[in-house]
Amino acid sequence: MKYTVLSDIGIKRSVNEDRAAMFVRSDFVRLGVVADGMGGHNAGDIASDMAITQIGECFESATPDQFYSVDSIKKWFLEAVKKINKLIFTYSLTHEDCQGMGTTFLAVVLTGQQRVLCHIGDSRAYDWHEGKMQQLTKDHSYVNVLVDHGEISVEEAERHPRKNLITKALGTEKDIEPDFISLIIPTYSYLLLCSDGLSNKLSIDDMNKILSSNDSIDVKGTQLVDLANAKGGEDNISLVLIANMKEGV
Repeated sequence: MKYTVLSDIGIKRSVNEDRAAMFVRSDFVRLGVVADGMGGHNAGDIASDMAITQIGECFESATPDQFYSVDSIKKWFLEAVKKINKLIFTYSLTHEDCQGMGTTFLAVVLTGQQRVLCHIGDSRAYDWHEGKMQQLTKDHSYVNVLVDHGEISVEEAERHPRKNLITKALGTEKDIEPDFISLIIPTYSYLLLCSDGLSNKLSIDDMNKILSSNDSIDVKGTQLVDLANAKGGEDNISLVLIANMKEGV
């Protein structure tokens, strides 16, 4: 299994409020994370940094049995996320410049062929297999509420002026309930975690074209970021790209 992690400031922002990381334990369990911070004066980067640092510490200190099954991984995620949510929320209340800060949170635990995703906000997960790309997560956003109520179509949601208004973020409220997705990822596939700086600029076809090439995983990650910048780069752009390959790229 190979991976690449990238976080780019973009071409319009002066601060990178995104964070992305991959952690690998001694027992070879892996954790990939993307967090896109928001709120307050220079507080978004504090929130996302806290989320990444804290989940990494929780991951490293966990016992092997906490990653034994899908249910045990979900339980570990829920306990860790609630702990981190409380830390960020409390920090925002005790630091005036950080009031209202929060972050998206998208993470995956990988054990062998099993993947468990934990999702809060509008950072997205996609998978690629046999030349097909699909979105796995559903944004916690205002426009998706409209879609769910039949008021607008999925296509209209992608162009809606309030598309980036999210309804759930880590650290903005006293308690949080993440979404979970468990997956068995086949060989010769990719899993892409990314902030909306990437997903707002690249279509499924754009991503599919890059991931279907014969380039290395590092080159593919760079090409995804470069294309998002070429299409405007108004936001920070972050990704964790994971390849489940027997050999090659």
